[in-house]
Amino acid sequence: MPDVEIAVIPCLSDNYAVLVHRPDGGGTLLVDAPEEAPIAAELAARGWQLTDILITHHHHDHVGGLAALKAASGARVLGPAAEASRIAGLDGTLGDGETATVAGLAVTALATPGHTAGHLSYHLPEIAAVFTGDTLFALGCGRLFEGTPADMWASLLRLAALPPETAVYCGHEYTLSNARFALGIDPGNAALVARAAEVEAARAAGRPTIPSTIGAEIATNPFLRAGEPAIAAQVGLAGHPAVAVFAEIRERKNRG
Repeated sequence: MPDVEIAVIPCLSDNYAVLVHRPDGGGTLLVDAPEEAPIAAELAARGWQLTDILITHHHHDHVGGLAALKAASGARVLGPAAEASRIAGLDGTLGDGETATVAGLAVTALATPGHTAGHLSYHLPEIAAVFTGDTLFALGCGRLFEGTPADMWASLLRLAALPPETAVYCGHEYTLSNARFALGIDPGNAALVARAAEVEAARAAGRPTIPSTIGAEIATNPFLRAGEPAIAAQVGLAGHPAVAVFAEIRERKNRG
């Protein structure tokens, strides 16, 4: 595995940006750009030069700092081809399954629609990491602003098929509220109970709850567990298709 240093940067009220740095001189990657100041400060404090930026989707809280960071660094910016007209400053685009090299690392774009129609997640297999934007959260998933429950369910299943040790870097610190919601959906899940306690402690200490892993999400995230009979029964949909159970869970989270 290539040697990398990873920095998780809190931005805005609850966003995260992530820097991936190659100390061997391969470059520095930024995934999403919610705002300039904290990202620029982190780069300066570490003495890193930004070389590449990946954007997951067009929402302002993921691109608000893009113009300034690009102007300051000259970094190359790649983003979803399906949202190119809605993201200013892209130097190139990626579609589903397409690959590129960023900071000397191979990245594969995965179409994960649901939150937005053209949302991409980025899998970097050499460092066993996936950047899921607002599709898969720690113990949650994104709201369906531009897609259907079937879209998001398919996207989540696609991410769940990655190796279980894959580190999951998502776009927001929603994990505490997600954990409390998850306990109401999956109360008999001992792994979830233990994880919820860990999340409570981490947030009380001011620590980020990311990265998670694909394996941890499969074991504890109710949105990924919609195919489990116990979950279907808990929401009154025993025997129904997993996508219908997922839709019910998502609607309950919306109301909560």
